[in-house]
Amino acid sequence: MATTFADQLRSLPDEGLGALIQLRPDLVVPVPADISALAVRAQSRNSVARCLDGLDEFTLLILDAARLSRAADTALTSVDAIIELTTEVAAEDVRVAIDRLRVRFLLHGPPEALQVVGAVDEVTSPYPAGLGRPADFLDPQAAVLCADRARLRRTILAAPAGARAVLDRLAAGPPIGALNRTTLDQNEPIRWLVDQHILVPVSEAGRAPRPDGELVELPREVGMLLRRDTGPLGPLRPFPPIPEATVRDRKAVDSAGAGQAMEAVRATEAILEALAAEPAPVLRAGGLGVRDLKRVARAAGVDEAGAALLVETAYTSGLLGESEVTAGRAAAGSAPDVFLPTGAYDLWRASSVAHRWAALTRAWLVMTRQTGLIGRRDDRDRPINALAPDAERAGAPQARREALNALADLETGAAPSVDDLLSLLAWQAPRRARGRDMGHRDAFAGAALLGVTGLGALTSYGRLLLAGPEPDEGDPLGVHPEDAPADAVRALDHLLPAPVDHFLVQADLTVVVPGPPEPELGAELDDVAEPESAGGASVFRVTPASVRRALDVGYRADDLHTIFRRRSRTPVPQTLTYLIDDTARKHGGLRSGSAGSYLRSDDEALLTEVLADKRVSSIDLRRIAPTVLVSPRPVARLLGALREAGYAPVAEDGGGATMLSRPKARRAPTRTPRIAEPPGPPMLAGPRLAGVVEQLRRGDIATRAARRAPVTVRAAHGQTVAGLTAVQQHSQAMAVLQQAVRDKARVWVGYVDSHGATLSRLVRPVSMSAGYLRAEDERGESLHTFALHRITAAVTEE
Repeated sequence: MATTFADQLRSLPDEGLGALIQLRPDLVVPVPADISALAVRAQSRNSVARCLDGLDEFTLLILDAARLSRAADTALTSVDAIIELTTEVAAEDVRVAIDRLRVRFLLHGPPEALQVVGAVDEVTSPYPAGLGRPADFLDPQAAVLCADRARLRRTILAAPAGARAVLDRLAAGPPIGALNRTTLDQNEPIRWLVDQHILVPVSEAGRAPRPDGELVELPREVGMLLRRDTGPLGPLRPFPPIPEATVRDRKAVDSAGAGQAMEAVRATEAILEALAAEPAPVLRAGGLGVRDLKRVARAAGVDEAGAALLVETAYTSGLLGESEVTAGRAAAGSAPDVFLPTGAYDLWRASSVAHRWAALTRAWLVMTRQTGLIGRRDDRDRPINALAPDAERAGAPQARREALNALADLETGAAPSVDDLLSLLAWQAPRRARGRDMGHRDAFAGAALLGVTGLGALTSYGRLLLAGPEPDEGDPLGVHPEDAPADAVRALDHLLPAPVDHFLVQADLTVVVPGPPEPELGAELDDVAEPESAGGASVFRVTPASVRRALDVGYRADDLHTIFRRRSRTPVPQTLTYLIDDTARKHGGLRSGSAGSYLRSDDEALLTEVLADKRVSSIDLRRIAPTVLVSPRPVARLLGALREAGYAPVAEDGGGATMLSRPKARRAPTRTPRIAEPPGPPMLAGPRLAGVVEQLRRGDIATRAARRAPVTVRAAHGQTVAGLTAVQQHSQAMAVLQQAVRDKARVWVGYVDSHGATLSRLVRPVSMSAGYLRAEDERGESLHTFALHRITAAVTEE
């Protein structure tokens, strides 16, 4: 009969052990050596606390009932004793909650002798269900009063109104109250309760008790009597509170969400374009300044909270990064780093709207940033800026998943209020939801801004994004997970209007795009027109400045005429043709360029010789004046090439003075290593789960077999054995193994592994050659290879 915790785990079938691992995946990270090690881990504080974090309100109260109903002498309880404390709900619901606790091994043992895992008392409140400690533990006089139930009722009924209010407050939990030293009138009801021994003075943990009783505690018996209307555990809700939600049409939800998704993509692009045109400096303490955040918010047409969320999402997705400014600007006193779009932004901008939305939303789901903190003040009364380290919160991704999963569990199209959803989350995981109200509210606000929800309900493509890829039967180890949420992208693509490759030019030089422009059309419009409004149909305007900008980037007048003739579905106005021609006629009158270095000399013949010298052709010299040559190469390379060719040039500064300097040593830029966050416990299923269970079984068999090893083998490991005075010699062990190979008999082998640990194993030798023993382990159904010099003993099985 199983008596210990490890024996109960060992007696489970493979399905039961696999169910425990699935419900508590942290137990196998890493995989324990055997079931005894698994039992130790299952009773540890960290593992028990992590398991309790995932339990709902009703199950936690049933666990409190198990703690309250434990016998004083044996610390055991039973299913019937727990049901006696929960008479307000159906006994079947209580049994289901008890089964949830037993399958997780927070309760273990037979139904008539259940035991609570010891670590539960360490990681939970010392006051189960908000009830205090027993009266006989707190005070003898209070114990006498509580023993007489009739006297206790009369005393409570005789309590003054103020004292009764104190009792009702403490009975609701927690059962601890504090005396107010400054307001003595408020202490009078408490003094009366203490004098009647209904409240017991106690001291704070770690502090000596005070004569006046700074803290008071309500005994458990009094609290249970005051809860006679609601029950000993208080109000019990076996089932989650279903929010009262308005059910909206699915098509309307998807349409609203798709429109918001387009708007989020457009606003993100506008923010990044604003930062590309005018990079924002990185603050000395890190992050984006308030003024820059307001500037990009105005450019994108969103409020500051929305701009902060989009900036954080773009940074997490790799579209925005930090880049060093040039040396001249740094010397002028500006910040050493600025925020700029990265190279990935160009690839992102060239993809479809649905793919761009998916990249932003996936980054938002996993980023460890709580954007709702931006704009608030920290503990030192300093503002929290966007992209600043102060907005980092490790639990933000889990809070988003919890909030969206709670919304996904409701009826399709359900749009509940945020407060109702928070109540549901508080029931589903009270320990985890405690202190996460702001994170959950930020999750709902972010989902609405990014278009994951529409009209307050979860969209169909949002559900696909949360569901993730289905497990691949051809990839049981999960080493090739699907990278992109293809189903969500396809679903959003069907909802978005098709990209257009044309526009409508009007007489006032406005350009109307009747839909989302294709990437190529969007790039052309950015060069030749100024945006005026965005939406389902965006409006641009052609101005002299926009035409000049197009000519600056390389367009010719003929190219612009061709673009408008090819793209416009309406006749091109004559005013637009005149505008392009007039602007092009004035363009290019002055020319400028850049050169990496120059070479000047008063000797024109010498410069002619250098220009004709083939040995310096690699520096691409070009003559711009009789006494001046320029090269696109830097000065150091120009001087080096000329000196190698036999010339004797010298460098000069901006004023023309000769400048002699020692070459600087080149150094690579310092990089801060990025340390990846450890992944969470894996969700095991199928072949991987079966493999973990089999590994535990084999390790358990090996450990138990080593304990049954013969006395000679154990003595060879250095253990003290009565009556044994000598250790079997190595040569005798080799003789036993050779005979076992011939007889095909099983032997006990003692050996030292590569880590120096001494082990024993019962095997059947197959061969001995080349310094190795090969043997079969029939219990584990595996073949082992032992180095002969590591074998310490060998004894034939008795």
